[in-house]
Amino acid sequence: MDLLLIAGVSGSGKSVALTALEDSGYYAVSNLPLTQLPGMLAHLKTSKQDRVAIVLDVKTAPGLDGLAQSVNAAQADGWTVRFLYLDAKTETLVKRYSETRRRHPFSDDARTLGEAIEFEREMLSEARLHGYSIDTSDLSPAALRGWMKDFISVDPSKLTLLFQSFGFKHGVPLDADLVFDVRCLPNPHYEPELSALNGKDAAVVDYLERHPETERMYADIYYFVASWLPDYARDNRNYLTVAIGCTGGQHRSVYLVERLARAFGARYQVHIRHRELH
Repeated sequence: MDLLLIAGVSGSGKSVALTALEDSGYYAVSNLPLTQLPGMLAHLKTSKQDRVAIVLDVKTAPGLDGLAQSVNAAQADGWTVRFLYLDAKTETLVKRYSETRRRHPFSDDARTLGEAIEFEREMLSEARLHGYSIDTSDLSPAALRGWMKDFISVDPSKLTLLFQSFGFKHGVPLDADLVFDVRCLPNPHYEPELSALNGKDAAVVDYLERHPETERMYADIYYFVASWLPDYARDNRNYLTVAIGCTGGQHRSVYLVERLARAFGARYQVHIRHRELH
């Protein structure tokens, strides 16, 4: 029995994620208070629903206090439980609320929109540590739906490596566990015939591999990740997100993510994300 619990800051895309899961065959429940989770799971078990996605409600007291105990109880009852946390940068959330003209659930006469966002993020700070985090700041709804399908396609009992490229000029991903800065490598952007291409194109690959510092950087990142993976696995981690950043997220980081994914793909479950190529 597969149970996917979802939480995160308001405006981060929980409804989009839940709809994607429902389209993939999950029984979807929106805004369920944590205190009602045991009763809901008992009902679903008797009604033979064995693939369930639930967005947890943080507004109803006591919020997500007791999440770890609830997960343990569900696991003891036979459910395979995954917890997904959605987040986004504050400026992105402010823009989304301004565009939709919706009221933030924690806004009132005493709090501005920005203060309401930070208040909710603080409420969720401890719960976030129990799950796999996705930063939706730069994702369109279509991209988030695609990422959700990737998320549910892996075996939750095994460690999954996620290699993600990004551009530092657009900010560091909030969901990264390890971040590597490769801006010191030669930049194909300054070569007129390469600027419009990306790190998956053969001409960019050839350019980067002509420079010995590219091989040094690849080897250093590979051996660092490989040497620490057993420790992450022993820490009961199901997901490890390795973010590789260059200036614009188009060439150097994309090349290294593709190469690292191929190298680790023979032994681990591997996913690839190129944030700036969306």
